[in-house]
Amino acid sequence: MPKLFVASGIFHPEPGGPSTYLKTILPALQERGWQPRVLTFGEPASAEVAYPVARVSRKSYPIRHARYAFASRGHLAWADLVYAHTIDLPLWGGRDKPRVIKVVGDQAWERCIRRGWIPPDSHIDDFQAFAGDWRVRWQKASRSRQIAAMDAVIVPSRYLMRMVIAWGVDQRKVHVIYNALPPAEPPAETRAEIRSHLNWDDRPTLLTVARLQRWKGIDRLIEAQRQLPDWRLVVVGDGPDRPRLVQLAAPLGDRVIFKGQMDRQHVRQLIRAADGLALYSGYEGLSHTLLESLHLGTPVLASDIGGNPEIVEHGVNGVLVPLGNSEALQRGIMELLDRRDDLASNAQAGLERFRLDTMAKHTDALLRSLL
Repeated sequence: MPKLFVASGIFHPEPGGPSTYLKTILPALQERGWQPRVLTFGEPASAEVAYPVARVSRKSYPIRHARYAFASRGHLAWADLVYAHTIDLPLWGGRDKPRVIKVVGDQAWERCIRRGWIPPDSHIDDFQAFAGDWRVRWQKASRSRQIAAMDAVIVPSRYLMRMVIAWGVDQRKVHVIYNALPPAEPPAETRAEIRSHLNWDDRPTLLTVARLQRWKGIDRLIEAQRQLPDWRLVVVGDGPDRPRLVQLAAPLGDRVIFKGQMDRQHVRQLIRAADGLALYSGYEGLSHTLLESLHLGTPVLASDIGGNPEIVEHGVNGVLVPLGNSEALQRGIMELLDRRDDLASNAQAGLERFRLDTMAKHTDALLRSLL
């Protein structure tokens, strides 16, 4: 039984793409004979998983970095293969073990925005050709060097594959394996029953589920509310941009509702109840949220960037909207609401590419090829 050391920065029950992915893929790999262990940052939590999870508390940076490095030594000695889910993890030792990394975005871009080294509205695609100052150049060089040193790189979309290859990574190392979710369970209640329990009236309702950061485009959805008043926007999630968004939405009253962070069961209920799910972000590698919505039969509105066009077929299971075009966004919202039933009937069109057994089979085959 091959031993798999999974090194991550976050893990279930914390929200985020890596958490969702690992909670989905690791049981499937166990069924295929793998023996996983997880090391992550975070406070003690009940993960409700059938494999060991060790957590390193997020103290000050030097302390948590040193503790993670110390904790990883035993896992590195134990493992047959290392599967990392972010760069800059202190995995010192075990250099004789093959290493794989999953890349779901450009961490250099995210860090430069978070630290104020580039404007907060800088687009990830523009960042690729942006020289910047020495700090930006150092982040780019460090990111590229770490990923190029891996034995294999998994990306969830062709969009990200092209980006990673442009960083100088050998294209033979880069493998597209689409994200997937377990099959959606049939809902216990109808949409009407869920809406009744939520005390929603008949007003058309769009839901957005995201970490509240500037590039998620929630401010643009709020602005569209000013121009198209006959619908409601429900925002699920938390993050650093929440105070600004709440202030922007204040004049709109109950037309914009902030629900904060919610567990997956309640998010699924909201998705089922909504007329559509909106994800008008400036960047997406391959969105679990879009997949979840379509699995549940709720059509989507998404920006036409990143991996979104690899999920959404415009006019079939949702609406794709050019990024940064407010008039196009308004038209897209109107089209989604006007054609809601038609789009919902085709919501699962093309989802066979995102089946859990397909993702698990390809991941298992790639990992075993490295042993």
